[in-house]
Amino acid sequence: MSNTPQPAPVAEERIELKARNVSFAWENTPLHWIPGDPFAGHTINVLHLLLPAGERWFVHVYKQVLPLITDELLREDVIGFIGQEAMHSAAHDDVLPHLKKLGLDPTPYTAQVDWLFEKLLGDRTLPPGRARRWWLMERVATIAAIEHYTAFLGNWILNAEKLDRCGADPTMLDLLRWHGAEEVEHRSVAFELFTHLDGGYRRRVRTWATAFTALAFLWQRGTRFFMANDPTPTVGRASLAAFYRAGRAGMLPSTPAMLRAVPRYLSRDYHPSQEGSTAQALAYLASSPGAGGGR
Repeated sequence: MSNTPQPAPVAEERIELKARNVSFAWENTPLHWIPGDPFAGHTINVLHLLLPAGERWFVHVYKQVLPLITDELLREDVIGFIGQEAMHSAAHDDVLPHLKKLGLDPTPYTAQVDWLFEKLLGDRTLPPGRARRWWLMERVATIAAIEHYTAFLGNWILNAEKLDRCGADPTMLDLLRWHGAEEVEHRSVAFELFTHLDGGYRRRVRTWATAFTALAFLWQRGTRFFMANDPTPTVGRASLAAFYRAGRAGMLPSTPAMLRAVPRYLSRDYHPSQEGSTAQALAYLASSPGAGGGR
């Protein structure tokens, strides 16, 4: 366990984390599910390409660290986190056949993502001891960094009222908001696991830089892939300018908001409970049609 002083969490009642059974019917969801803005829709669609492999990788790594956890409440939280992440992976995986049916086959891109998580970030043949633990802690810290941004995105989608006003597909919005709400709900688990097992500040900064660079690269590559392979000939091209404009319009997270999230994570006083609202997340989960809350 690290001797580094740990940031104080925001006082909240502890929530028992659990995987929710969800069901989403995609037959009426169009390819351009944000009317008049295929770029914004495809930028968000990259989640369906990244998350199945990424969250399977989270689960794989966390199953390896469970024996190292000495805090029983944290162990329970990690087990709940594993269940939620496995469900997220399956739910986003279910979108991919629908996209293929609509004329956009994501297989070439998902094969690259699978390689990244399974080979580049996967298990390595290392001798027992320091080397093996080092690689495990690097991955635990990388997950904490990624979870900072999934919580950021979860908080954004819960409050993205412009998507409702423009008539975005309700089923896709429900999937994204169910997932986003659970990311907010369990936003502290990955960081607290990292601080429990290691907590080194230099490792936090190093793995943040790696995670941020990889996510930025994969996201822009995924958006370009969708735009280039969209069967509609008039969708245009992906660009940073288009991303900035969509953010200003409220169709995507704004560039300034994303940049402000960086120093928050790198602050020595950072704790994920400072991001988003558990009460708002739970309120959405209680009403989500796909998660059974609307029934």
